[in-house]
Amino acid sequence: MADLAVLRGWLCVLVAMAAAVSSSGVVPATEALGMNWGTQASHPLPPKVVAQVLTDNGIKKVKLFDADQDTLSALAGTGVEVMVAIPNVMLDVMTNYDTAREWVRRNVSRYNFDGGVTIKYVAVGNEPFLATYNGTFDKVTLPALQNIQNALNDAGLGDSIKATVPLNADVYNSPESNPVPSAGRFRADIADTMTQMVQFLSNNSAPFTVNIYPFISLFLNDDFPVDFAFFDGGATPVVDNGVSYNNVFDANFDTLVAALKAVGHGDIPIIVGEVGWPTDGDKHATAAYAQRFYNGLLKRLAANVGTPLRPGQYIEVYLFGLLDEDIKSVAPGNFERHWGILRFDGQPKYPVDLTGQGQNTMLVPPKDVHWVNSFTQAFDLKWRYYISG
Repeated sequence: MADLAVLRGWLCVLVAMAAAVSSSGVVPATEALGMNWGTQASHPLPPKVVAQVLTDNGIKKVKLFDADQDTLSALAGTGVEVMVAIPNVMLDVMTNYDTAREWVRRNVSRYNFDGGVTIKYVAVGNEPFLATYNGTFDKVTLPALQNIQNALNDAGLGDSIKATVPLNADVYNSPESNPVPSAGRFRADIADTMTQMVQFLSNNSAPFTVNIYPFISLFLNDDFPVDFAFFDGGATPVVDNGVSYNNVFDANFDTLVAALKAVGHGDIPIIVGEVGWPTDGDKHATAAYAQRFYNGLLKRLAANVGTPLRPGQYIEVYLFGLLDEDIKSVAPGNFERHWGILRFDGQPKYPVDLTGQGQNTMLVPPKDVHWVNSFTQAFDLKWRYYISG
């Protein structure tokens, strides 16, 4: 009996040790990782094929840019957590509560059943306060957000599904124009709206969503230090009140944390709605740089490193993006059509380990999808796909 008591004691110790390692050690990055699934392609893969690619590669979260019925049907039963979206062009009509309630009924409630779609968020617009929009959506975004969340609440879904607004990092002072992250503040022209939005998100236990692009920092400024865009420690650090920043992602994220703190909500959850690296269309847009960027990012996600102002915190991140999109606007730059970790046909571009363990392999491509050449009546060469079986 004494031996049995000793054995039980050791088992308790081992269980406690395992729990401690599990809570503080390296965990798969895929627990915090999602993918943006954009569809601005001349020959998009069928939604069911893309949904299978997600599950085959262990991707448990996906962010969409609409609420397409075929896409959501393909995701039904997969268990993949989904962020559906309302495009900017629909924000104005969502300022009418009845319209917002009907949108929730048709695009959220109808999929809320066992074996349905695991919708977790509704993205209300996409970067609607972008400075280049010249205020087009400034007055309608917050009312649309309020109506969608209230409609979710009224439908009995508000506890599990939250409305949020994916915002470009230009809503606050960027590290490029700001001396240090701790001086972060929201842009003056939208400061009042942002304060009200953050308050509303907090009241509804909803996250603040931001898109952060170290590549864009490099693209826009020839004097930007290349190593500061990555995570491998080669950059000269920026020191802020004794805190060292050796990469622009951390500096950008903590600039937002400081801006949130300045309006009284420094502890609101933050989702990184988009972050990625393109592979063509600019001198810095290469597969080698993309692989370097993702290797560093994914290892950090797996280790729950957090940032200096939020150390050791789980950060939910959506990579941009899953697939190349060959009909996206190239107004920002030719790289816009080359953000995918996969090519337009689903073939991987370079080895990567989404778990953040550094054991890079090629991602699993689509199954039973073959591409063939065909000539149109105008004799232009096009690529078409067919599915076996």
